[in-house]
Amino acid sequence: MEYVNLGRSGLKVSRIGLGGFSFGSPSWQPWVLDEEHSRPILRRALELGVNYFDTADMYSDGASEEVIGRAVRDFARREEVVLATKFYHPTGRSVNERGLSRKHVMDSIDLSLRRFGVDYVDLYQFHRLQHATPIEETLAAIDDLIRSGKVRYVGASNMLAWQLARALYTQDRRGWTRLISIQNHYNLAYREEEREMLPLCREEGVGVTPFSPLARGFLSRGPDDRSARAGGDPFIDRFYGRDSDREIRDRAVALARRRGAAPAQIALAWLLRQPAVTAPIVGATRPRHVEQAVAALDVDLEDDELRALEEPYEPHPLMLHVEQLW
Repeated sequence: MEYVNLGRSGLKVSRIGLGGFSFGSPSWQPWVLDEEHSRPILRRALELGVNYFDTADMYSDGASEEVIGRAVRDFARREEVVLATKFYHPTGRSVNERGLSRKHVMDSIDLSLRRFGVDYVDLYQFHRLQHATPIEETLAAIDDLIRSGKVRYVGASNMLAWQLARALYTQDRRGWTRLISIQNHYNLAYREEEREMLPLCREEGVGVTPFSPLARGFLSRGPDDRSARAGGDPFIDRFYGRDSDREIRDRAVALARRRGAAPAQIALAWLLRQPAVTAPIVGATRPRHVEQAVAALDVDLEDDELRALEEPYEPHPLMLHVEQLW
């Protein structure tokens, strides 16, 4: 395993992060794993040196945090692991149990800590921005959480470049702890982040931890292969339904055959070569998925292979979960 600093911070994370979307309760999504089937994957990730685990309080209505927390207590020492979670989405039925208000931030961290069974999280991220709450209110609340010891670092997800720039400017102006990471949609089949977000992150020292690095599984299998998630995920065809997307996928599959690798390894190897990327957040429903992801670190793509993979790409409409703030 390789370890790198997350952004310009001193926090070191494994080059592969494991996402918690797949762990929790199948009653939330039919393809989500229960705790019994989640634990072998989490244990294998730790055995392979993965120290970066990313989830959100909304995943399986909080059960993802509980499953990950118990696995960390059973299979590792707290100091070895970087626990990251997110807040924003509803965690209850009342009007204040959602969003980015100071009240919800403070309530959400206490609930997440209780579910994890820990005293602090290493990285606390807002899942997306919200026009109803001033960004200053959210950033001030998180800075207070850092000063209280409940949170070590702050990150974000689903932001536009101008929104990240504004957040960083606000933190610098107020003397608040800076964002160290951004988790946006970025993969071989969706590269719109290369326009503004990635250059901004390189300039400002913000680590990039892409979600959906395998395009919801689209890049991890051949055209005739279907997974349980693919069968029930309408967004795969909506996001990656163009001829150019399929051509990229087919080239990755063909290269994987020539290399004797899995298609997922090719897609991840491409992503890991991008200069702003710190650690892709990989989802897994089998231990071998984690093994393949880690093995991607040993796949060194040649320049002509990179060009062949990138050549069919066509610009996409914006595919981030953001509110319209303008």
